[in-house]
Amino acid sequence: MPVTDDARPPLDDVRLRDQTGPFWRPRIVAETGSTNTDVAAACEGEREGLVVLAESQTAGRGRLGRAWQSPPRAGLALSVLLRPTVDVARWGWLPLLAGVALAEAVRAVAGLEAGLKWPNDLLLDGRKCAGLLAEVPQPGAVVIGIGVNVSLAEDELPMTPSGLPATSLQLAGARSVDRTELAVALLHRLHDRYRQWHAAGGDPEASGVRESYVRLCATVGREVSVSLPDGSALTGTATTVDTDGRLIIAAPDGTPRPIAAGDILHLR
Repeated sequence: MPVTDDARPPLDDVRLRDQTGPFWRPRIVAETGSTNTDVAAACEGEREGLVVLAESQTAGRGRLGRAWQSPPRAGLALSVLLRPTVDVARWGWLPLLAGVALAEAVRAVAGLEAGLKWPNDLLLDGRKCAGLLAEVPQPGAVVIGIGVNVSLAEDELPMTPSGLPATSLQLAGARSVDRTELAVALLHRLHDRYRQWHAAGGDPEASGVRESYVRLCATVGREVSVSLPDGSALTGTATTVDTDGRLIIAAPDGTPRPIAAGDILHLR
């Protein structure tokens, strides 16, 4: 049965502007190729806090250039502009920090036990429901894009190149699929996490973001296979995430291996 427009109402511009606080400046567009591209194009001379939300995103991007698409009004697609003044070496924590904010928002609004697959996928019952992508379009600026499957039906779910099955909040039994409510909750938590991290000079320990990420990370404690950028592979047990945001893998001989980039497969 086709989904009606009534079942997928538009984002509420008034609620977004009134409820997200003075830091954020939300803009809703009916359709765009990529909200990340839109924010990157607008960031020249723009102060941090710009948010672009799209009712329909036709060429969204994930990690490694992977596509992220969703039917109109079926997902939450947004990108934010941040201008951190902490040491750029700490910026790698921003997508992880955003993942924490997203998981917290989904738990609060949807009532689901959301977890994080390192580095930046949101999982529900082992299925991918959302992804994040951080980019640096110019010096001093970071754009973080977030795409969430909200009300997609089984036959609308995107393919995941890693083979990880997909889901949506609705399919997972969310108590609410109000995209405006989710966006408001996400932006509040993202601002809180960003402010704490920034006040701590980007220190993931002092800001509490590392502890929260490890607690929410469904990869930690799992046996995993890692496809590394050089084409090699590593199998072992994910033990933690270090202060640089790297996943620590205990190799079969017990040697700890820090992983800064790679595709992770949960084995069990």
